[in-house]
Amino acid sequence: MKQEFNRLFLAVVGLCICLSGFSQTNTGKAEVGNTVIDSLKNSGIIFNYNHKKPEIILSTDQSLRFLQQRTQPQYWIDSHDPFRLALSHLIYEASHPIYDTVKKFLERYPYDSLQISWDKFYIWEPLKLKIPVIAPPEFHSPEDSTMKADTNAIQAINDSTRSKSLTILNQLAKKQVAGLKDTTIMVVIDTLNEVLSSVSGFPFRYYNFPYQGDSIRIAVESVMKYLERRDSAIVNFTGVGKTVIPFWINSKSDVMARYWLKNEFSDSVTVWIGNPARNTIGLYLEQGVNFRRPVRQGNYSKAKINVELIDNSKLHEVQKILVKSNLWKYRTETSFAFSQTALTNWVRGGENSVSTAIDITGYADYNNKALKVSSSNFARLKLGFLKTGSDPVRKNVDLLETNSKLNHKAFGKFDFSAILLFKTQIASGYSYSKVLNRDTSFLVSKFMNPAILTIGIGLDYKPNKRTSINFSPLSYKGTFILDPARIDPTTYGIPKGKRSLNEPGVSFMITNELRPFKNLAITNRFQLFTNYIKNPQNIDIDWEVIAVVNLNWFTDLRINTHLIFDDDTRTVELDNNKNPVLKPDGTQKLTARTQFKEMIGLSFVFRF
Repeated sequence: MKQEFNRLFLAVVGLCICLSGFSQTNTGKAEVGNTVIDSLKNSGIIFNYNHKKPEIILSTDQSLRFLQQRTQPQYWIDSHDPFRLALSHLIYEASHPIYDTVKKFLERYPYDSLQISWDKFYIWEPLKLKIPVIAPPEFHSPEDSTMKADTNAIQAINDSTRSKSLTILNQLAKKQVAGLKDTTIMVVIDTLNEVLSSVSGFPFRYYNFPYQGDSIRIAVESVMKYLERRDSAIVNFTGVGKTVIPFWINSKSDVMARYWLKNEFSDSVTVWIGNPARNTIGLYLEQGVNFRRPVRQGNYSKAKINVELIDNSKLHEVQKILVKSNLWKYRTETSFAFSQTALTNWVRGGENSVSTAIDITGYADYNNKALKVSSSNFARLKLGFLKTGSDPVRKNVDLLETNSKLNHKAFGKFDFSAILLFKTQIASGYSYSKVLNRDTSFLVSKFMNPAILTIGIGLDYKPNKRTSINFSPLSYKGTFILDPARIDPTTYGIPKGKRSLNEPGVSFMITNELRPFKNLAITNRFQLFTNYIKNPQNIDIDWEVIAVVNLNWFTDLRINTHLIFDDDTRTVELDNNKNPVLKPDGTQKLTARTQFKEMIGLSFVFRF
């Protein structure tokens, strides 16, 4: 080795001298370089100056031996490197039988041959003991001796003699005899750490604790169940076309994949591919597809076919087929509730009553995936009337609202959003009270009096298909009274003499549909609004909850709650006697209070 190094060193020094000595012209450089390389090659220092990568061919056994050598820990900076672990797992899988073979072997293995009784792990030795025993005394009854002597005397014994005999028997019973009895028991004098089995074919050298065979069987079953849950395989389905459908065999899901079977004539039929069970592929034919074998026809030698000549020099006009994407989806729900009570000579008291309510909601949803634009819209009309006793018909439910939202995909689950909300009522609404024992009514609302409009721009977050969280930092809320002569605008926070109240602010809205059970749907619509300019700490709240229980295809049980708090909407404050509270100047005191409405009823529903 030292001689080879010296030869290499001298050759390099000689090469440097030659290059420096013949560095006058390019021709001299090339000749000197070639000469040096040839001399190095001839001397054995350079074996091959052709650096083309040779073709490497390894058999399976050679590959395994090479990878086993390269996976030794001394070749790696980190013995837990993922690449090394993957190579080790690859070597193991290639060097051992497949899992299905191992599974069949373990399932059929006779685990009862691994059983060793628990008492084999202890050394038993007999131990002799003397146990004290108390035996009853032996005595003879005086009555028996008397009977043996003279049976006739027994009949002559009087009551005093019998009582004396019983006393003697009790005294003898108390005098019991005590003694010791020899007894042998088996006791454990030591515990064995290693126990061998006498069963032929026992695979272990020894057992070091009892019930180890049961533990092995339970551990094997647990690991095999885990592998069955984790293991999966993918199969690619392909055909005449270029379509490839990857399919997981062990998915155990109800998802079906549609696949077209084609022949060389491009005729196709639809089949559905599913995974109903583990390691099972289900092929299902499309519904409505029937196979029919054509009837065999005979040969007719005199058959003639009328042939019409067609001028193929001219192209026929191609009819255009317009395909219109179904971007809009519509649905409508109509709910009608009715209740009636009639009393005749009812001693316990009550009043006749009739109440009706109708709730119509129409939905229109738009989704254009190509433009990443979506829109959800709904309009709702809710109207109800009540007739109690001799009172006239009164309105108890009245709402007309629209809700529109336009979204454009932003990032992740967030969309740029614009919202428009509008609320008003249809029929005139009255506030009823008694003055001097007479019923009086005051007009407080009618169509477009008031009307509330909310517009906002912001972000919309959809964590799932049933939840939408909208935040609009740039929002506007307008409250309008178109007939201030008949409707008091101050009731709704509008200054006296004006017809509208304009508020810039922030809007926050949550819409959620929860289905805890199959026949139960709970819809939440929660909206917050705060004014940027005036009292931003006073937040307006509008929260409606609708719970629907489907009893059958046309009947629902509905629970509807509606909570409103608007700092600008103020009503007369009453004392404990239901009288208006007066201010120091003699005017009635107005305060903002929580408004709450709740309705429970059985309704008939029509969906279309």
